[in-house]
Amino acid sequence: MTLRIALFGQAPLATDCLDRLLADGHQLVGVFAPPDAGRPDALAARAAELGLPLFQRRYFQKKSGEPIASALESYRSLGAELNVMASQTSFLPRAISDAPRHMSLCFHPSLLPRFRGGNAMHWQIIRGESKSGVSVFVPDEGVDTGPLVVQKGGVAIAPDETTGSLFFKKLCPLGVEALVEAVRLVDSGQAKPAAQDESRATAQGLVDDTLAALDLSRPAGELDRLARACDPQPGAYLKSGARAVRLFDARLEPGDAGAPGTIVSVDERGLALALRGGVLRVGRVRADAGKEPAQDFAARTGLAAGARLESG
Repeated sequence: MTLRIALFGQAPLATDCLDRLLADGHQLVGVFAPPDAGRPDALAARAAELGLPLFQRRYFQKKSGEPIASALESYRSLGAELNVMASQTSFLPRAISDAPRHMSLCFHPSLLPRFRGGNAMHWQIIRGESKSGVSVFVPDEGVDTGPLVVQKGGVAIAPDETTGSLFFKKLCPLGVEALVEAVRLVDSGQAKPAAQDESRATAQGLVDDTLAALDLSRPAGELDRLARACDPQPGAYLKSGARAVRLFDARLEPGDAGAPGTIVSVDERGLALALRGGVLRVGRVRADAGKEPAQDFAARTGLAAGARLESG
């Protein structure tokens, strides 16, 4: 059998899913990708290349939860039998998510019911988790609360892991496999969605600039995890005067090098900052000129060993 599938998401997860679903013989009746912003999303480009019906919009429902009429009209014209949501970042109204005969399958980058919410990977690193995985579930009225169809775990979170490396190198490829497997189960009639265990559920808020501000009174390990969790977005930061200096490619090294925030050294490896109980080696920063090597930023702004950055 083959299914008429509407695919919602963005690159790279949704792009790889598109190719795999086509390879399995399914019909992609509609591809919903984000609007172009600077450069086209790879999912939109791939759909256009293949001549698939392409819809580019960011939102599908109003703040009230009521579907946007134009979005609902475009969707209903497709006759989809299943929705696949692969890194879909905006909510779909129930009029869309529940509409197909087989409803919807949604990817989530954690082992639900733990770490529900839009920044699940950030929080796994912030909380010092050593293992991760992915879930595919049938969305309901809650946030990541629907019944589970496929889960795949056993993903190690390395001591130097960032949210970017965790997703692109580990959870994204695994998520493609999980979504393809879930679609095959639905297509063969073997899918058995199982309710999540609410006694194990955890949910966290979004990681924004309030959380990304580094407090130098906190222990080195905690700040290291926060810096890696905020890489690539929103970027954990300290202050140099009134300027926010966002830290990327950070890793914690042993050492006791003075007052927290003091620049210990600047060399080809980047910028080393003293923390409480360790030294944070920073490879790149973003302040007033886009991301750049930390040593280039230090040279350009006159920061040298002995200078200090302050809490964000």
